[in-house]
Amino acid sequence: MPTRALACAIDVLLQVIVLSVLISLLAGFLIGGDASEALAVSLIFIVILLVAVGYRVVMETLTRGRTLGKMVLGLKVVRDDGSSIRFRHALVRTLFWFFVDFAPWFAACPGIVASLMNKQGKRIGDMVSGTVVIRERHQPMTSPPLFVAGHLVQWAQSLELSRLSDKLANTARDYLGRFTELQPDARIALGDALAYRVSQVTAPAPPVPMIAPAYLSAVLAERRRRELNRLATARPAHTGPFAPPTAYAPPSPYGVLPPPVPAPPGPFAVPRPVLDGHPAAVNAQGWAAPGSNEWS
Repeated sequence: MPTRALACAIDVLLQVIVLSVLISLLAGFLIGGDASEALAVSLIFIVILLVAVGYRVVMETLTRGRTLGKMVLGLKVVRDDGSSIRFRHALVRTLFWFFVDFAPWFAACPGIVASLMNKQGKRIGDMVSGTVVIRERHQPMTSPPLFVAGHLVQWAQSLELSRLSDKLANTARDYLGRFTELQPDARIALGDALAYRVSQVTAPAPPVPMIAPAYLSAVLAERRRRELNRLATARPAHTGPFAPPTAYAPPSPYGVLPPPVPAPPGPFAVPRPVLDGHPAAVNAQGWAAPGSNEWS
Protein backbone atom coordinates (compact mmCIF):
# COMPACT_ATOMS: atom_id res chain seq x y z
CA MET A 1 0.00 0.00 0.00
CA PRO A 2 2.75 2.60 0.69
CA THR A 3 4.20 2.06 -2.80
CA ARG A 4 0.80 2.41 -4.43
CA ALA A 5 0.07 5.51 -2.33
CA LEU A 6 3.32 7.12 -3.47
CA ALA A 7 2.56 6.28 -7.11
CA CYS A 8 -0.91 7.80 -6.67
CA ALA A 9 0.62 10.93 -5.13
CA ILE A 10 2.90 11.35 -8.16
CA ASP A 11 -0.05 11.01 -10.53
CA VAL A 12 -2.17 13.45 -8.51
CA LEU A 13 0.66 15.99 -8.45
CA LEU A 14 0.98 15.80 -12.24
CA GLN A 15 -2.78 16.17 -12.61
CA VAL A 16 -2.83 19.22 -10.33
CA ILE A 17 -0.09 20.87 -12.38
CA VAL A 18 -1.94 20.22 -15.63
CA LEU A 19 -5.22 21.41 -14.14
CA SER A 20 -3.62 24.61 -12.84
CA VAL A 21 -2.28 25.45 -16.29
CA LEU A 22 -5.53 24.63 -18.10
CA ILE A 23 -7.76 26.46 -15.64
CA SER A 24 -5.50 29.52 -15.79
CA LEU A 25 -5.74 29.57 -19.57
CA LEU A 26 -9.48 28.97 -19.44
CA ALA A 27 -9.99 31.70 -16.85
CA GLY A 28 -8.09 34.19 -18.97
CA PHE A 29 -10.24 33.30 -21.96
CA LEU A 30 -13.50 33.55 -20.00
CA ILE A 31 -12.63 36.80 -18.23
CA GLY A 32 -11.71 38.49 -21.48
CA GLY A 33 -15.00 37.51 -23.10
CA ASP A 34 -18.65 37.87 -22.25
CA ALA A 35 -19.23 34.26 -21.13
CA SER A 36 -21.83 33.65 -18.45
CA GLU A 37 -21.01 32.29 -15.03
CA ALA A 38 -22.85 29.03 -15.71
CA LEU A 39 -20.78 28.44 -18.85
CA ALA A 40 -17.56 29.11 -16.97
CA VAL A 41 -18.48 26.66 -14.22
CA SER A 42 -19.47 24.02 -16.76
CA LEU A 43 -16.23 24.34 -18.72
CA ILE A 44 -14.12 24.17 -15.58
CA PHE A 45 -16.01 21.08 -14.40
CA ILE A 46 -15.52 19.38 -17.79
CA VAL A 47 -11.78 20.14 -17.75
CA ILE A 48 -11.42 18.75 -14.22
CA LEU A 49 -13.33 15.60 -15.17
CA LEU A 50 -11.30 15.05 -18.35
CA VAL A 51 -7.98 15.45 -16.57
CA ALA A 52 -8.94 13.42 -13.50
CA VAL A 53 -10.57 10.56 -15.40
CA GLY A 54 -9.04 10.80 -18.87
CA TYR A 55 -5.44 10.80 -17.66
CA ARG A 56 -5.69 7.41 -15.99
CA VAL A 57 -7.82 5.85 -18.70
CA VAL A 58 -5.58 6.98 -21.54
CA MET A 59 -2.31 6.16 -19.78
CA GLU A 60 -3.35 2.69 -18.59
CA THR A 61 -4.82 1.84 -21.99
CA LEU A 62 -1.84 2.97 -24.06
CA THR A 63 0.82 1.54 -21.71
CA ARG A 64 -1.14 -1.62 -20.85
CA GLY A 65 -1.54 -0.91 -17.14
CA ARG A 66 0.88 1.86 -16.20
CA THR A 67 0.60 5.50 -15.27
CA LEU A 68 3.60 7.77 -14.82
CA GLY A 69 3.55 7.14 -11.08
CA LYS A 70 3.44 3.39 -11.58
CA MET A 71 6.30 3.58 -14.10
CA VAL A 72 8.49 5.41 -11.59
CA LEU A 73 7.85 2.85 -8.85
CA GLY A 74 7.78 -0.27 -11.04
CA LEU A 75 4.08 -1.11 -10.70
CA LYS A 76 1.69 -2.41 -13.32
CA VAL A 77 -2.01 -3.25 -13.51
CA VAL A 78 -2.78 -6.67 -15.01
CA ARG A 79 -5.85 -8.86 -15.23
CA ASP A 80 -6.37 -11.68 -12.76
CA ASP A 81 -5.01 -14.21 -15.27
CA GLY A 82 -1.82 -12.18 -15.77
CA SER A 83 -2.64 -10.74 -19.20
CA SER A 84 -2.60 -7.04 -20.11
CA ILE A 85 -5.61 -4.84 -19.41
CA ARG A 86 -7.67 -3.13 -22.08
CA PHE A 87 -9.71 0.05 -22.35
CA ARG A 88 -12.74 -1.33 -20.50
CA HIS A 89 -10.63 -2.40 -17.53
CA ALA A 90 -8.91 1.00 -17.33
CA LEU A 91 -12.25 2.81 -17.60
CA VAL A 92 -13.94 0.78 -14.85
CA ARG A 93 -10.94 1.11 -12.52
CA THR A 94 -10.75 4.87 -13.04
CA LEU A 95 -14.47 5.51 -12.58
CA PHE A 96 -14.51 3.55 -9.33
CA TRP A 97 -11.31 5.30 -8.21
CA PHE A 98 -12.88 8.73 -8.78
CA PHE A 99 -16.47 8.13 -7.66
CA VAL A 100 -16.20 5.33 -5.04
CA ASP A 101 -12.77 4.28 -3.78
CA PHE A 102 -11.28 7.69 -3.08
CA ALA A 103 -14.29 9.95 -3.52
CA PRO A 104 -14.24 12.97 -1.19
CA TRP A 105 -17.85 12.38 -0.14
CA PHE A 106 -16.77 9.00 1.23
CA ALA A 107 -13.65 10.49 2.86
CA ALA A 108 -11.49 8.21 0.63
CA CYS A 109 -12.29 5.29 2.94
CA PRO A 110 -13.75 2.55 0.66
CA GLY A 111 -10.56 2.05 -1.35
CA ILE A 112 -8.29 1.96 1.72
CA VAL A 113 -10.54 -0.40 3.67
CA ALA A 114 -10.96 -2.75 0.69
CA SER A 115 -7.19 -2.85 0.07
CA LEU A 116 -6.48 -3.68 3.71
CA MET A 117 -9.06 -6.46 3.80
CA ASN A 118 -8.08 -8.06 0.47
CA LYS A 119 -5.04 -10.36 0.48
CA GLN A 120 -4.01 -9.07 -2.97
CA GLY A 121 -4.45 -5.43 -2.01
CA LYS A 122 -7.38 -4.94 -4.36
CA ARG A 123 -9.61 -1.93 -4.07
CA ILE A 124 -13.24 -1.98 -5.16
CA GLY A 125 -12.36 -0.90 -8.71
CA ASP A 126 -9.95 -3.81 -9.02
CA MET A 127 -12.54 -6.28 -7.75
CA VAL A 128 -15.17 -5.09 -10.22
CA SER A 129 -12.83 -4.92 -13.24
CA GLY A 130 -10.99 -8.16 -12.43
CA THR A 131 -7.54 -6.58 -12.18
CA VAL A 132 -4.67 -6.53 -9.70
CA VAL A 133 -1.61 -4.31 -9.24
CA ILE A 134 1.72 -6.16 -9.32
CA ARG A 135 5.33 -5.15 -8.89
CA GLU A 136 7.42 -5.49 -12.04
CA ARG A 137 10.81 -4.90 -10.51
CA HIS A 138 12.84 -7.25 -8.33
CA GLN A 139 11.68 -10.30 -10.26
CA PRO A 140 14.01 -13.29 -10.00
CA MET A 141 14.41 -13.53 -13.79
CA THR A 142 13.20 -11.75 -16.88
CA SER A 143 12.75 -14.91 -18.92
CA PRO A 144 11.45 -18.25 -17.64
CA PRO A 145 13.78 -21.25 -17.85
CA LEU A 146 12.83 -23.39 -20.83
CA PHE A 147 13.71 -27.07 -20.94
CA VAL A 148 12.86 -30.33 -22.66
CA ALA A 149 12.74 -33.64 -20.79
CA GLY A 150 15.28 -36.20 -21.99
CA HIS A 151 12.72 -38.71 -23.25
CA LEU A 152 11.05 -35.99 -25.36
CA VAL A 153 14.12 -34.72 -27.20
CA GLN A 154 13.42 -36.61 -30.43
CA TRP A 155 9.80 -35.48 -30.42
CA ALA A 156 10.80 -31.85 -29.86
CA GLN A 157 13.34 -31.95 -32.68
CA SER A 158 10.68 -33.26 -35.05
CA LEU A 159 8.18 -30.47 -34.30
CA GLU A 160 6.81 -28.37 -37.15
CA LEU A 161 6.87 -24.81 -35.78
CA SER A 162 6.47 -22.70 -38.91
CA ARG A 163 2.85 -21.81 -38.03
CA LEU A 164 3.66 -20.76 -34.45
CA SER A 165 3.46 -16.96 -34.49
CA ASP A 166 5.67 -14.66 -32.46
CA LYS A 167 2.63 -13.23 -30.67
CA LEU A 168 1.43 -16.62 -29.47
CA ALA A 169 4.95 -17.66 -28.47
CA ASN A 170 5.43 -14.44 -26.48
CA THR A 171 2.08 -14.96 -24.76
CA ALA A 172 3.09 -18.47 -23.73
CA ARG A 173 6.46 -17.18 -22.52
CA ASP A 174 4.75 -14.48 -20.42
CA TYR A 175 2.48 -17.13 -18.92
CA LEU A 176 5.46 -19.25 -17.88
CA GLY A 177 7.21 -16.18 -16.49
CA ARG A 178 4.20 -15.31 -14.29
CA PHE A 179 3.31 -18.91 -13.51
CA THR A 180 3.91 -18.60 -9.75
CA GLU A 181 2.03 -15.28 -9.51
CA LEU A 182 -1.26 -16.63 -10.86
CA GLN A 183 -4.06 -18.08 -8.80
CA PRO A 184 -4.30 -21.89 -9.09
CA ASP A 185 -7.59 -21.85 -11.00
CA ALA A 186 -6.44 -19.12 -13.40
CA ARG A 187 -3.07 -20.86 -13.76
CA ILE A 188 -4.66 -24.12 -14.90
CA ALA A 189 -7.30 -22.53 -17.12
CA LEU A 190 -4.89 -20.18 -18.89
CA GLY A 191 -2.27 -22.91 -19.30
CA ASP A 192 -4.74 -25.32 -20.85
CA ALA A 193 -6.05 -22.64 -23.20
CA LEU A 194 -2.55 -21.69 -24.36
CA ALA A 195 -1.50 -25.33 -24.75
CA TYR A 196 -4.56 -25.98 -26.92
CA ARG A 197 -3.82 -22.96 -29.12
CA VAL A 198 -0.19 -24.01 -29.53
CA SER A 199 -1.12 -27.61 -30.29
CA GLN A 200 -3.37 -26.41 -33.13
CA VAL A 201 -0.42 -24.87 -34.99
CA THR A 202 2.29 -27.45 -34.19
CA ALA A 203 2.74 -31.11 -35.04
CA PRO A 204 3.14 -33.90 -34.11
CA ALA A 205 1.43 -34.30 -30.76
CA PRO A 206 3.59 -35.30 -27.78
CA PRO A 207 4.06 -39.07 -27.45
CA VAL A 208 3.07 -39.07 -23.78
CA PRO A 209 0.51 -37.02 -21.81
CA MET A 210 1.97 -33.72 -20.59
CA ILE A 211 0.78 -30.92 -18.37
CA ALA A 212 0.37 -27.55 -20.06
CA PRO A 213 3.45 -25.81 -18.58
CA ALA A 214 5.78 -28.69 -19.53
CA TYR A 215 4.34 -28.81 -23.06
CA LEU A 216 4.70 -25.05 -23.58
CA SER A 217 8.22 -25.10 -22.15
CA ALA A 218 9.30 -27.88 -24.51
CA VAL A 219 7.87 -26.15 -27.57
CA LEU A 220 9.42 -22.78 -26.69
CA ALA A 221 12.77 -24.39 -25.87
CA GLU A 222 12.93 -26.08 -29.26
CA ARG A 223 11.83 -22.88 -30.97
CA ARG A 224 14.56 -20.90 -29.21
CA ARG A 225 17.18 -23.54 -30.07
CA ARG A 226 16.32 -23.34 -33.76
CA GLU A 227 16.36 -19.56 -33.67
CA LEU A 228 19.80 -19.49 -32.04
CA ASN A 229 21.10 -21.97 -34.59
CA ARG A 230 19.72 -19.85 -37.41
CA LEU A 231 21.36 -16.72 -35.99
CA ALA A 232 24.64 -18.56 -35.53
CA THR A 233 24.54 -19.75 -39.13
CA ALA A 234 23.71 -16.29 -40.45
CA ARG A 235 26.44 -14.59 -38.40
CA PRO A 236 29.14 -13.23 -40.77
CA ALA A 237 32.62 -14.64 -40.43
CA HIS A 238 35.14 -12.27 -38.85
CA THR A 239 38.72 -12.21 -40.00
CA GLY A 240 41.74 -10.43 -38.65
CA PRO A 241 43.72 -10.35 -35.41
CA PHE A 242 40.54 -9.94 -33.32
CA ALA A 243 38.62 -12.85 -34.83
CA PRO A 244 37.22 -15.33 -32.27
CA PRO A 245 39.33 -18.49 -31.99
CA THR A 246 36.38 -20.85 -32.33
CA ALA A 247 33.01 -20.75 -34.04
CA TYR A 248 29.99 -19.61 -32.05
CA ALA A 249 27.78 -22.44 -30.81
CA PRO A 250 24.45 -21.58 -29.13
CA PRO A 251 23.54 -23.34 -25.90
CA SER A 252 21.28 -26.35 -26.21
CA PRO A 253 18.18 -26.78 -24.00
CA TYR A 254 18.79 -30.53 -23.99
CA GLY A 255 22.09 -30.38 -22.08
CA VAL A 256 24.75 -32.97 -22.83
CA LEU A 257 23.17 -35.92 -24.61
CA PRO A 258 24.75 -39.38 -24.32
CA PRO A 259 26.25 -40.82 -27.51
CA PRO A 260 23.95 -43.14 -29.45
CA VAL A 261 24.31 -46.81 -28.67
CA PRO A 262 25.52 -48.71 -31.79
CA ALA A 263 23.38 -51.56 -33.00
CA PRO A 264 24.82 -55.01 -32.17
CA PRO A 265 26.35 -56.82 -35.17
CA GLY A 266 24.34 -59.64 -36.63
CA PRO A 267 23.55 -61.44 -39.82
CA PHE A 268 21.01 -58.77 -40.83
CA ALA A 269 23.13 -55.74 -40.00
CA VAL A 270 23.22 -53.12 -42.77
CA PRO A 271 26.79 -52.80 -44.11
CA ARG A 272 28.27 -49.33 -43.92
CA PRO A 273 28.89 -47.79 -47.33
CA VAL A 274 32.47 -47.33 -48.43
CA LEU A 275 33.10 -43.78 -49.57
CA ASP A 276 35.90 -42.89 -51.89
CA GLY A 277 37.74 -39.65 -51.39
CA HIS A 278 39.12 -37.68 -48.52
CA PRO A 279 38.02 -38.31 -44.92
CA ALA A 280 35.18 -36.08 -43.80
CA ALA A 281 36.11 -32.91 -41.93
CA VAL A 282 34.41 -32.79 -38.54
CA ASN A 283 33.91 -29.55 -36.62
CA ALA A 284 33.97 -29.00 -32.85
CA GLN A 285 30.28 -29.90 -32.51
CA GLY A 286 30.77 -33.31 -34.14
CA TRP A 287 29.03 -32.54 -37.44
CA ALA A 288 30.70 -33.48 -40.75
CA ALA A 289 30.99 -30.66 -43.23
CA PRO A 290 28.89 -31.41 -46.36
CA GLY A 291 31.06 -32.46 -49.29
CA SER A 292 34.29 -32.62 -47.28
CA ASN A 293 34.81 -36.30 -48.15
CA GLU A 294 34.46 -35.87 -51.91
CA TRP A 295 37.22 -35.42 -54.44
CA SER A 296 37.62 -31.92 -55.74
